[in-house]
Amino acid sequence: MTVHEGFQPSEIANAPTLLKCVWGVSLFLIFGLQFRLWAGEGSYAQVWNLQQQIEQQKTLNQRLAERNSKLDAEVIDLKNGRKAIEEKARNELGMVKKGETFILVIED
Repeated sequence: MTVHEGFQPSEIANAPTLLKCVWGVSLFLIFGLQFRLWAGEGSYAQVWNLQQQIEQQKTLNQRLAERNSKLDAEVIDLKNGRKAIEEKARNELGMVKKGETFILVIED
């Protein structure tokens, strides 16, 4: 009587080879999935890089929003008052009223 009646001795001899194949396929799958996790699309490195880009964009957006608020306030001021237009003309264009004398002071 054999050890197992349904098995032939050649099948028992091939069992270690089959076990090696199963281990090999398992390791291949594990390493393949790990590669995608660490280096492929959607990897930790890519996610970290995208988070850094998002933070940079948020900072830029905040600076631009502050600049836009200042420009909006300036536009409203220019629309509402003659003094603002006069101030802008004096400061940026160097304009003077009739009878005024313009004196430019140069600091060393």
